Amino acid sequence: MNPSDYTVLIVEDDPFDLKLIQRAIDKARIVNPVQSVEDGAAAIAYLTGESPYENRAEYPLPVLILLDLKLPKKNGFEVLQRLRAQPGLSRVPVVVLTSSAETPGINKAYDLGANSYLVKPVDSDSLVDLLKTVKLYWLVTNTTPDLEAN
Repeated sequence: MNPSDYTVLIVEDDPFDLKLIQRAIDKARIVNPVQSVEDGAAAIAYLTGESPYENRAEYPLPVLILLDLKLPKKNGFEVLQRLRAQPGLSRVPVVVLTSSAETPGINKAYDLGANSYLVKPVDSDSLVDLLKTVKLYWLVTNTTPDLEAN
């Protein structure tokens, strides 16, 4: 399978931010398929294959998660905690992409297993540049773990 066939999961509740991220992904020429969910509970359901995400052909495990922290139902910290407690899923790289640059939140995200913490830039050109960097490191250079092996 070609690495560009692997899915990126965006967990973002703000429709405006989601559109900006999706547009920046296009401009950064990230060709991976992209799935998105709008709250922490849906992220957990997607990752664990619960309804309505049980069809792995339609909702494949992601090779990378872009995770906002301020989410309804379950926040990003709860998603990280649940993800890291699941065999196999604990290996999925998680890049926190959020608006908060507060040290306690940054530390907590890393304590719960985030692989990277990025603050959303305020302008779209900077977001494109940031996602080009994410692409280069996480989708091109980084060696992806085997998510199927336990």
